[in-house]
Amino acid sequence: MSLSALLRPLLLLLLLLALASAQAQNPSRLQRIVEDGVLRVGTTGDFKPMSFRDPASQDYVGYDIDVVRQFAEDMGVELEFVATDWKTLINGIVADKYDLTTSASLNMERAKVAGYSDPYIEFGTVPMTLRENLERFDGWDSINREDITVAVTLGTVFEAQARGYFPDAEIKTVEAPARDFQEVLARRAQVSVTSNIEAASLMETYPELTTIPVDALRSRRPGAFLLPQGDQVWINYVNHWISLKHAEGFFETLDRRWLGRE
Repeated sequence: MSLSALLRPLLLLLLLLALASAQAQNPSRLQRIVEDGVLRVGTTGDFKPMSFRDPASQDYVGYDIDVVRQFAEDMGVELEFVATDWKTLINGIVADKYDLTTSASLNMERAKVAGYSDPYIEFGTVPMTLRENLERFDGWDSINREDITVAVTLGTVFEAQARGYFPDAEIKTVEAPARDFQEVLARRAQVSVTSNIEAASLMETYPELTTIPVDALRSRRPGAFLLPQGDQVWINYVNHWISLKHAEGFFETLDRRWLGRE
């Protein structure tokens, strides 16, 4: 037997010992959360209906809030919210100010310094109209007509999207603080486009508005927890929980409650 063959088991043993030592010196965040009995969650509180503060109670409410409350309950730990904002969201993960965040869209720049869980929600663009006009539309193609006016807010991603989606329609721009959906409410346009998340919030505020049934969202992007990049044990645990909750129909229930999905 060659010397390299004799040394191979010894090298493997040394590697396993080194890994065990590293894990002992730097235990997973999962172990710390269970021992401390507290899950720290960073959230902006300005993303209705995902995470926002109730003006009366000042409590956090929303889709994401229901998600992390259930997660903490299933872990058997207390939940602690840590206020943050979008520009410092990543910094808080890197600086260990919280153990995960409420949902953030998948972004490869973010992924250079922070980890992501598996997605549990999808963000995308949807068209909106008045309920009284709904019978005029049956999908994306039905909007792309010369007799349809699509309102957009100047300079937004939705302006560029609408020009690409509907080359045959009339595109009407409004300048902030005016908003595109106000043109639909005022019947100066038949359609506006926005995110599925804002659409859910708008329909709650303005019951006369609704989304046009489409076969799929456009400009789709997954949403997931942001997590510390180097802690694979913690990431795996979170992903297993998301998989179980998908299987149980938990996220479907939240879709109906917060996003108005059937």
